[in-house]
Amino acid sequence: MARTLYLLGGGVGVLVGLLLMGLSAVYLITSLHLRQSYTLHEVHLTLRADSATLAHGRHVATIRGCSDCHGADFGGQIFIDDPMMGRYAGPNLTRGGRGAVLTVADWERAVRHGVRNDGKPLRFMPAVEFNQLSDEDLTALIAYVRHLPPVDRPTIPIRIGPLGRLLHLQGNFPLLLTARLINHSAPHPPTMTPEPTAAYGAYLATSCSGCHGHGFSGGPIPGAPPEWPPAANLTPDPATGLGTWTETDFFRALREGKRPDGSTLNLQYMPVRFTSQMTDVEIRALWAFLQTLPPTPEGQH
Repeated sequence: MARTLYLLGGGVGVLVGLLLMGLSAVYLITSLHLRQSYTLHEVHLTLRADSATLAHGRHVATIRGCSDCHGADFGGQIFIDDPMMGRYAGPNLTRGGRGAVLTVADWERAVRHGVRNDGKPLRFMPAVEFNQLSDEDLTALIAYVRHLPPVDRPTIPIRIGPLGRLLHLQGNFPLLLTARLINHSAPHPPTMTPEPTAAYGAYLATSCSGCHGHGFSGGPIPGAPPEWPPAANLTPDPATGLGTWTETDFFRALREGKRPDGSTLNLQYMPVRFTSQMTDVEIRALWAFLQTLPPTPEGQH
């Protein structure tokens, strides 16, 4: 009996040791990723602060969902707080916080590249969705946020939990360090003309890809807490996607949060508060783009 207990104890000790070694390796590798440095070519942008530019910047901030992470007043907020995944908060971007010291070049690096002014990667900054933001949209966005009233609220530090680190290494938490996913040398369009075309819709749809996936077929959202529902399939698949929808149905979903049968979308997760502010041209363009996608079964992301 004593020998059996000794062997069992030894086996448990080996397993605990292996587990600790594995956790240490996960922590070490993710820490190296967090300390990676990026050298970017500085882009020179000129800001305007006229009323039309500020109104356009507000519209860009709204339909791109910036307040989801940074709060309605852009003073920052916690949007995920889970003991295993970690705590993730958008910083205070107003002149009462980081906005007071950010240069235009700092803004460009952060929004388009997910990189701080010291070259290190930002955490949970969805820059992969904004990398192709046009100069016109980006400068309007920066001018708008700079114009907001200062908010006196400290930025809450981000804490990456053990599960968050593990999922990152597995490739299942892409939003943690989007700087690793971006082609930092890709050119950016100076402007994008709003028109009801698939090309303009594709430009807008990048903001949908974080949840619905780059193929837009939906499914479980990588890195999201387990209680979050899977994202819907936006491809024209007739069985699980939008194959039986009309453009009118699509308008109603984005403006009112209603499906074709009259049922209500999950408004806690589907950002109708943002999509309802899209113009008719923007919604038509988005619909035109989604119609060009191959019908794909739900869950392929």
